[in-house]
Amino acid sequence: MTMSANVASPIADNTPARTFEQFLDAHLGQEMLRFTTAGSVDDGKSTLIGRLLHDTKSVYEDQLAAVKKSRVNRAAKGHVDFSLLTDGLKAEREQGITIDVAYRYFSTARRKFIIADTPGHEQYTRNMATGASTADVAIILIDAKAFAKAGSLLPQSRRHTYIASLLGIPHVVAAVNKMDLVDYSEEDYAAIRRDFEALCAQLGLPDVTVIPVSALEGDNVVTPSTAMPWYTGPTLLEYLETVPLARAETTGPMRFPVQLVLRPDANFRGFAGQVARGTLRAGDRVMALPSRRETTVSRIVTYDGDLAAACYPQSVTVELEDEIDLSRGEMLVPANAATDTLPSVSNRFRAMVVWMNEEPLAVGRSYLAKHTTRTVRATVRAIRYRVDVNTLDHLASPALAMNEIAEVEFETSLPLFFDSYRACRWTGSLILIDALSNATVGAAMIVAPVAAAEGRDATLNQSGRPSLILLPGKPELAARVRDTLTARGERALVIDDPLIPDPAIAAVVRALDLAGVIAVSSRALLQATIVELDEFVSGAVQVEEGADEDSILKGFATP
Repeated sequence: MTMSANVASPIADNTPARTFEQFLDAHLGQEMLRFTTAGSVDDGKSTLIGRLLHDTKSVYEDQLAAVKKSRVNRAAKGHVDFSLLTDGLKAEREQGITIDVAYRYFSTARRKFIIADTPGHEQYTRNMATGASTADVAIILIDAKAFAKAGSLLPQSRRHTYIASLLGIPHVVAAVNKMDLVDYSEEDYAAIRRDFEALCAQLGLPDVTVIPVSALEGDNVVTPSTAMPWYTGPTLLEYLETVPLARAETTGPMRFPVQLVLRPDANFRGFAGQVARGTLRAGDRVMALPSRRETTVSRIVTYDGDLAAACYPQSVTVELEDEIDLSRGEMLVPANAATDTLPSVSNRFRAMVVWMNEEPLAVGRSYLAKHTTRTVRATVRAIRYRVDVNTLDHLASPALAMNEIAEVEFETSLPLFFDSYRACRWTGSLILIDALSNATVGAAMIVAPVAAAEGRDATLNQSGRPSLILLPGKPELAARVRDTLTARGERALVIDDPLIPDPAIAAVVRALDLAGVIAVSSRALLQATIVELDEFVSGAVQVEEGADEDSILKGFATP
């Protein structure tokens, strides 16, 4: 594959002293910056990335030729439609929008870059959250012409800026695009900058930069613009090459989640995993969680030999001096650390959740939560508030629909060892998985642990969700209640199968409760069985007797 005529090969170097191996070593040693682009529909995200790739000589000749020959070309004034370099799906090219997250890679003499081109349409907000989860920089595109027409930032631009703050992205840059369509007006740029900086101050974003660009014309993307002499700041590429990359994970107290116990023979027992925060050194005293047993690191083993120290994000195998009970999902932390530097150990916590599934999140439902290397059952105990991303107001909500964001309280089947997401992304984040479909349904950023009393009060403020609904002697009503619950978005199942004996009902209801399914039955259970169920399930056992059928159905029709 050949590079285009105006594209210099990145490995071309005529300096005799520089060998190919030296080039590779220098390239591998370069800093890696991950950044994401986001904004409203048609703000020009894909065009900006295409322009960035083209002007940094990172496009191959055949790729550029294919784009030039494409029947789809939405660029004006005879320009090449650079968005086609990233919008690779057929549906994306037909509709002229980004749907999935597209990853692109390029490098300059200063840094290597991974770009996550995320969609701008509201229904793909979950894709934006996925693409931005590992980013060091968020580029929020703002259409200068659309801003001038609306007189304010568009809702989706505000949404993505809020998600950038929620995900803890340390650097945010607003690329004010399509400046050519507003005649490169300094006044329009100043108005956008004023509104955007006010929003970022409200969200508590620490580092904000605003750069006027034209992706179509190439102004201030890689080369400085001659059409905007009033702007004296860096171009977008200059900003990306020089923005500092200090990460909290490299300097904080050590965290080492155990992923695998290695025992190849009787002479070696090691614990493999990735350093999630800080630095782990041979000779360090460490403490295992949750047992709180202390020991000393005797060796840090890798394929290339032993290391004196390993830091975030290295993957290593640790050998300990003492034979302690330690397995997957548990964690090593510093033994002599101050209490306030240790992770929280709790099975109740508050987290900000970005919901990604068509079936709403509801109080009482259970999901699998994958946190570092530990997977546990997590039950939703309360939805504290939902965020209106347009106004940033906190609203009461009985459920959480797809693409909505809320603070949610969870209770897990086993304790987790976590930091707040603000302190450490790796140990402060988790994903929620539907136990039946195995689909990832939500992304959560932990805020803080919840005291038991606080958790009980929050749960009492929520509308109760039963684990079992009993309608003695009314099988037809049981089926109608199941259908009513399904219609309102719940998962429900009638458990009147004759192959399930009454003594097994408690186990069946418990299993369904863990999967977030409401059991419905027309059996006449003994009081002892009902008492037993009350002890083992998260919700109530609701017995409906005496009321007429219409009243019962009406009661289950709304959450």
